[in-house]
Amino acid sequence: MTTMFESFDKYTTAAQEDRCAPRTSLVIPASLRLSGSKSFETVVKDLSLGGFSAMSINRIHIGTVCWLMIPGLESQQSEVIWWSNGLVGCAFSKLLSPIIHDNLLARYRGDGVYRAVC
Repeated sequence: MTTMFESFDKYTTAAQEDRCAPRTSLVIPASLRLSGSKSFETVVKDLSLGGFSAMSINRIHIGTVCWLMIPGLESQQSEVIWWSNGLVGCAFSKLLSPIIHDNLLARYRGDGVYRAVC
């Protein structure tokens, strides 16, 4: 028999994998600023059109508004969706442009493919 907590854990795991866009593992040095706080240095661990995960030693509460700052890119507003063991997952307030996304992948994955921004 499955307990309520086991069912919740299965739901939580499934919800984490149900994403609006594929995500790519990479390493991007960045800064993250929480609403009402100073920014701190972080490393983006994965990126998609809809969000990202990044390192965060301190717990960040779900629903916190924050801004991701990657060199050469205007800050991207997002909301904390989850935090676990030093990693925070955030959803962008507006989907990332596919061109910006592809350029970031090319820049930080090193595949050398860039698209022009019109």
